[in-house]
Amino acid sequence: MSFRLPAADSLRLRLLLGSLVWIFATLTLSGFFLADLFRQHVATRFEAELQMHLDQLTAQVETGADRRPQLVSELSDPRLRKPYSGLYWQVDTPGPEGVGSLRSRSLWDQVLQVPADSPDDGQIHLHQAAGPDGATLMSIERLVRPADHPDLPLRLIVAADEQAMEGPVRDFVGLLILALCVLAAGLLAAVFIQIWAGLAPLRRLHVGLAAVRDGRQRLLEGRFPEEVRPLVEDFNAVLVHDAEVVTRARTQAGNLAHAVKTPLAVLANAAAQEDGPLARLVTEQVATARRQVDYHLARARAAAAVQVPGLRTPLRPALEGLLRLMQRLYPDRVVELGWAGLAGESAFRGEEQDLQEMLGNLLENACKWAAQRVDVRVSQLAHSVVVTIDDDGPGLQPAAREAVFARGVRADEQVPGSGLGLAIVSDLARLYGGQVELNTSPSGGLRAVLSLPSGSR
Repeated sequence: MSFRLPAADSLRLRLLLGSLVWIFATLTLSGFFLADLFRQHVATRFEAELQMHLDQLTAQVETGADRRPQLVSELSDPRLRKPYSGLYWQVDTPGPEGVGSLRSRSLWDQVLQVPADSPDDGQIHLHQAAGPDGATLMSIERLVRPADHPDLPLRLIVAADEQAMEGPVRDFVGLLILALCVLAAGLLAAVFIQIWAGLAPLRRLHVGLAAVRDGRQRLLEGRFPEEVRPLVEDFNAVLVHDAEVVTRARTQAGNLAHAVKTPLAVLANAAAQEDGPLARLVTEQVATARRQVDYHLARARAAAAVQVPGLRTPLRPALEGLLRLMQRLYPDRVVELGWAGLAGESAFRGEEQDLQEMLGNLLENACKWAAQRVDVRVSQLAHSVVVTIDDDGPGLQPAAREAVFARGVRADEQVPGSGLGLAIVSDLARLYGGQVELNTSPSGGLRAVLSLPSGSR
């Protein structure tokens, strides 16, 4: 499985960005919510622990005969007996001199300075206070009146270092961030896999379209999900309809050509039975009309075929058949065929009849003008197949090479021909998106280079 950076208008990019934004927002909000929930839970437990110590202190404190507070017994938590342990208690009596009248050993020589207020008897107040070594304490206090001295209110205070609460919260937030990062990585991997798997039918559709375009298949084939299947069916219906339209158009063009050729044949036969200027004129004009019909019929057939995707014609059978024909027509010429690289598997993305029309005209022209030898070589490029035909004939002047592609123009009026062969080749090649060029061959004759769209797999 491989991923590449998608384009700005890519469907993958939209799905990926949408998923990333949603995952980031959801995990961020969830992280803040869980951290705050845990912080509230720890704070509640912290306050509950302080209240438990305050209740113990309330149960153990009393006043003596000298009206000074004292403890009946030590509180249970050993931290209260360790100096600066982070857990403290203190009992204040009225008046400035009564602050810290009785305090835990953990305070050592320090006293707790809490905000001055007047809570009701038994009411609990929470404060933040400064503790030993600059620590921030959370304190909880209660005002009680001993039964033996109800006129002597005692302010009972229990305090603890807030680090005892912040430490677990900090550790939990660190673990939470790590867990959310792992979860985000897993979700991102799931998103990548889901996008890759979800868009797989579109990749298969792209491969199928390429196969139709290259001529490997006529219709889109394979199983597609329900959401894509209507598109595939409609596209196949369009392909079938286009093929039917092209077939009808080509049939009608053939019927029209046949309908025109029949009266032309009648005229030609009638003129052949007569002798005189009129008969010769009719014969010449009938021959010209036949050539024009053949030319425009070839153009119409090619123009229709270009619109049909999926056409593919292998070059080797077509070339070998034409070469055998040339050997019979020109037995005194040596015609050799060569393949460059993988060109033996080359194919033309078009109709076989049009390929034979183009190659046949070029081969016949080369054999007609060659002295002894014609070399044919086929090479395969990235998106095109190139057929190069060299002869050892007299060649053609550069100024005349473009002119011979015009309809009815012949390089030598003394040589039989219609002057339409190269024009047909040029027009057919352009209709298919290719081209034909004339140059000088290594043997001094003419080189024809025909480039056509490749239908190789």
